[in-house]
Amino acid sequence: MKAVLQRVSEARVVVDGQTVGEIGQGLVVLLCAEKGDTEATGQKMLDKILKLRVFYDDAGKMNRSVTDVQGGLLIVSQFTLAADTSSGTRPSFTSAAPADEGRRLYDAFVAQAKSRHALVQTGIFGADMKVHLVNDGPVTIPITIIGE
Repeated sequence: MKAVLQRVSEARVVVDGQTVGEIGQGLVVLLCAEKGDTEATGQKMLDKILKLRVFYDDAGKMNRSVTDVQGGLLIVSQFTLAADTSSGTRPSFTSAAPADEGRRLYDAFVAQAKSRHALVQTGIFGADMKVHLVNDGPVTIPITIIGE
């Protein structure tokens, strides 16, 4: 499973001109399920995301997690994180989980996030989404958790 986290001061997802998910301070989580990923893989990813210290403490050091600052999570499915660009100029997405499996793993990840974190918003799986965000820092962190 792959994710790209962006620390934001605000973010929202728009589908067909309508805002479907929106947060203030927090993390945008662009999430990609790959072949071989399981719900346990997603659990490990969520554990890492909730504990990752990327917010400033009173001394100006990145020592606080999204949980510590009571920030939001905006979780957006993004299968293109599985892109293989090693050959030619058109990316291959063969390592991405098939759509039905990707949706199942995404839904399980979101359900776990909602059970463990106070503010969780999402995009719409498979939709053409417009993601608007103000990257705070900028802070952008890629994370890969290998499936079992």
